Amino acid sequence: MAAVHASYFTDPACSGSWALEPAVRRLQREFGAEVRLSYVMVGLAREFGPPQALVAQWLDAAAASGMPFDPRLWLEAPPRSSHPACLAVKAAAEQGDPAPCLRRLREGLMCGRRRLDHFEALLEEGRHVPGLDLERFRVDLGSHATLEALGADVERARRAGAQSPAIEFSDAAGATRLVTAGEPYEALRDAALASGATPVADAPPSVEEALRRFGTLATAEVAAVCELPGPRAAAELWRLAVEWRVRADRRLTGELWSLA
Repeated sequence: MAAVHASYFTDPACSGSWALEPAVRRLQREFGAEVRLSYVMVGLAREFGPPQALVAQWLDAAAASGMPFDPRLWLEAPPRSSHPACLAVKAAAEQGDPAPCLRRLREGLMCGRRRLDHFEALLEEGRHVPGLDLERFRVDLGSHATLEALGADVERARRAGAQSPAIEFSDAAGATRLVTAGEPYEALRDAALASGATPVADAPPSVEEALRRFGTLATAEVAAVCELPGPRAAAELWRLAVEWRVRADRRLTGELWSLA
């Protein structure tokens, strides 16, 4: 049976999408290639509004999700728009899977306090995306075709009535199931199963196996992927850190972890 296709309506500057990362990572771990994610950029904001409201929104998302956020970005150097970062994702997609680029941009915006709304900043992020041809990325960032691709994504999201974040699963018969923000992981799992996907993971990975696969993970993502509820994920991560096997990158409301 062919893989189930899932369209992820999202935006690099969407705090709800960053909060959803633990569930998305668990979906990827549990179903593997059975669920094929594609990314639809919604173009969250041509121009952001007052920063104070966004600070409150990000702090609420941090409290609800356990993901690391640093809303001081909005007080120090607020980005003007999310569209340039969306364009960067579409430019990376010209070379294959844009997920590593999207993740890099999410980390920079959500907890890295990096203003990613202009060409030079986006090009610099591209330097840190494994396997990305930087010269081609540079060209595609400024191309009319990339702008058209973003416009097509924004129009598709509008037609579907999908706001960021939302994941739409499609089965072999063409039926779709839309899972929106605020629903538990079980809603994603049920939609994947109903669309014909079969779980491929027999047991949760170890923390180091999870980091080897995904590169960087927040504590909440480790808890989801490795199924370590409560304080167990943090305890295991710090135990490994003491042994110099993993590294913690401290952010304002939490850590991003990677292999040492």
